[in-house]
Amino acid sequence: MQIAFDALMYPFLFLTLYFEVFAILTFFDREAKRRRTLKKSDTFPSVSVIVPCFNEEKTLRDTVSSLLGLDYPKEQLSIVLVNDGSTDATRQVMDEYANHPHIKLMHQKNSGKHTALNAGINASRSEYIACLDADSFVAPNALRESVAHFDGPRIGAVTASISVYEPTGMVEKMQQAEYALGIVLRHILSIMNGLYVTPGPFTVYRRDVFEKVGPFRAAHQTEDMEIALRMQRSGWHIHNAPRAVVYTKAPATFSLLIKQRIRWTTGFMRNCIDNRDIFGNPIYGVLGLLVLPFNFILIFFGIALFIVGMLRLGENLWQWLIHTSQLPLTELLHFPSLNWFFAPVSAIALLLLIAMTFAFGLMYVGAKISKISNPMMLPIVWFALLYGLVAPFWLMRAALDVALDIKRSWR
Repeated sequence: MQIAFDALMYPFLFLTLYFEVFAILTFFDREAKRRRTLKKSDTFPSVSVIVPCFNEEKTLRDTVSSLLGLDYPKEQLSIVLVNDGSTDATRQVMDEYANHPHIKLMHQKNSGKHTALNAGINASRSEYIACLDADSFVAPNALRESVAHFDGPRIGAVTASISVYEPTGMVEKMQQAEYALGIVLRHILSIMNGLYVTPGPFTVYRRDVFEKVGPFRAAHQTEDMEIALRMQRSGWHIHNAPRAVVYTKAPATFSLLIKQRIRWTTGFMRNCIDNRDIFGNPIYGVLGLLVLPFNFILIFFGIALFIVGMLRLGENLWQWLIHTSQLPLTELLHFPSLNWFFAPVSAIALLLLIAMTFAFGLMYVGAKISKISNPMMLPIVWFALLYGLVAPFWLMRAALDVALDIKRSWR
């Protein structure tokens, strides 16, 4: 079992460290060159923000309030709320804005988030289209920072820096650290044009994208990933505005988190299978040669490491039980003194420590970029203790669903 564990762990750590070092060097080499912002003297293009809503009565008011608080010329900003057949009081909440001059209300039968987005896009006439989930909230600078990154004709979309909204319990705080890491990685991937998802919590698109590559599709319940890959195939670039801050509600329990991540992971795998010709294709640059293959392989590395690690733990525990059962009671009650000097140190332990140190450092950088005010120490602790134990469950379930072609509902 030890041989199998080492055979998996060394390649996993090599790939992880390679990607981390590559990411760190890219970030610090390019970060200073990518600062953009719109000044008051600049021309502000018209933007429509599409908010698809399904049973969002608890968060919709705060979402709309954050949009109305955007630091952007009001005459150039419109908001389209699309009710996708909600069964709660979402319609009544939307009706509160019926007379607002910058808000348009739309209602349709429940037919999926992608159809609600497309309906909102078709009802708008702005130069740019922003999409925002109804459980997410934008900082005042989000739109101004995002639009400033459209400084080239082939830039089709700009993503934001997403943080967890008011994290409280350990599950949300664990995700706070994960999202902080994602802020840095998303920015680094955008530098290399390697982004493969335009997240629902606020992405701004050039209208030409939808006219030339088509509307959103169902895409295995991950329409934001499918359209990003379709854009990459068509030669569009996807950038990231690291200072465009957005907050999103995160799952508060492990069961909700696992359900969400099963959808994300199955969507990723199925979209990769649909676009498998991108893999290893130099035409798509870093996306095809590194990003997609690395993330796809990482799923199976994570599953294999978890299974072998649990088997190895069980084997060691069984050997310890056999050993201790043969010892007298007096020796069992004697606790040896702890001396860290004689602690066993292996190459795997050192490499793992280095990889974790790099990851935690990137989390702090992500927190600084997005101006997270909450202390990061506790979220990082929860991430270190829990993430590696929980993630394999959604990875295994997602891989099984894809293998058996099992479809699951959104909620």
